[in-house]
Amino acid sequence: MTSTLSAPQVAPVPQTDNLAALTRPDFPLLAQTACLGQPLIYLDHAATSQKPRQVLEALQHYYDHDNANVHRGAHQLSARATEGFEGARAKAAAFVGASNPNEIVFTRNASEAINLVARSWGEANLCPGDEVLLTVMEHHSNLVPWQLLADRTGCVLRHAGLTESGELDLDDLRSKITDRTRLVSLVQVSNTLGCLNPITEVATLAHAAGALVLVDACQSLPHLPVNVKQLGADFLVGSSHKLCGPTGMGFLWGREALLEAMPPFLGGGEMIQEVYLDHSTWAGLPHKFEAGTPAIGEAVGMGAALDYLHAIGLDRIHAWEQQLTRQLFDRLQAIDGLRILGPTPEQQPDRAALAAFHVEGVHANDIAALLDSAGICIRSGHHCTQPLHRHYGISASARASLSFTTTPEEIDRFAEELEGSISFLREHS
Repeated sequence: MTSTLSAPQVAPVPQTDNLAALTRPDFPLLAQTACLGQPLIYLDHAATSQKPRQVLEALQHYYDHDNANVHRGAHQLSARATEGFEGARAKAAAFVGASNPNEIVFTRNASEAINLVARSWGEANLCPGDEVLLTVMEHHSNLVPWQLLADRTGCVLRHAGLTESGELDLDDLRSKITDRTRLVSLVQVSNTLGCLNPITEVATLAHAAGALVLVDACQSLPHLPVNVKQLGADFLVGSSHKLCGPTGMGFLWGREALLEAMPPFLGGGEMIQEVYLDHSTWAGLPHKFEAGTPAIGEAVGMGAALDYLHAIGLDRIHAWEQQLTRQLFDRLQAIDGLRILGPTPEQQPDRAALAAFHVEGVHANDIAALLDSAGICIRSGHHCTQPLHRHYGISASARASLSFTTTPEEIDRFAEELEGSISFLREHS
């Protein structure tokens, strides 16, 4: 019997300082030529990561050899599909330091995972006047579900502010935790500011007040080691497509006792134990929260992506990206009139490998369009953080976000093209 787990395995990456030189051959998309014959430079990893051939091969292997529905069939294809699907759950659990795989609930993405907590835990536990504490830097995925919950339950939303350097104002957060606080939900790494938030300190403050902590780890999981026990979190969400895995796949980690006490999120097949005409009973964890046929191939692909990142090593990824971030900031800070949002590497050495920036009198979309004509892909807009942009008095910013596949030469070329684009737009505005 051929197992899904027999798909091509990832060999450990040799020790070296230059991860880009070792890993870029694994990423077919990065080898393509852009417009006018220029090499493609992809600096939009915070929006979505590219996929190594090991992930593409795992997806192809699954659909070529093991495609079947999981858990429900006695035949060999279903058994192999189930093995690959549940194997991915075990890999996700190990990746975040969970106590057991049953604490990992598969979702379509991190947004759905947050909505699951808001609908299931929130509606069962929050009453009018109870408070949910967020921050002004949150992605819309960690704002809108709580706004909808507040409309349904009468709970109150509060928001911690920022320091002048663009980091979480821990004193402000501390002052807003009260005996009415039931949950503190915040990002570990901001997708716009790049700041790394002190989750362990936040969890200590929240737990002392009897509140739970949810961590949006989408921007941290691909770039540095994350362990839910060390963080002191109660819930944590992640997204496959940020982790070199397929889209349409994410997960919620929750403490087992919390998940056991929460009612189902969606109803249907797979999440039941017994169904009668007038009532049903629920399956055990984690299947209670996974109604219907899941994204099986996507789960297998995410498992291969986690294997790939593990083989490189998150510590090594973080160290290489720190070097790239310092180079990126050095180049951007030399451009006249350019303002970077968030702390510098000097202010926060562990900050993320991205830079969102605003140029006075020049629109971010125009910058991105000109760079694209030079084969350089960056992000422009509000990055799903409109309240944060309003805090800075701007409607949009441009953002370059790096990964371990980024080369120093790409950063230099980006900076040169950016400077030329800004000069052109100023001359023709």
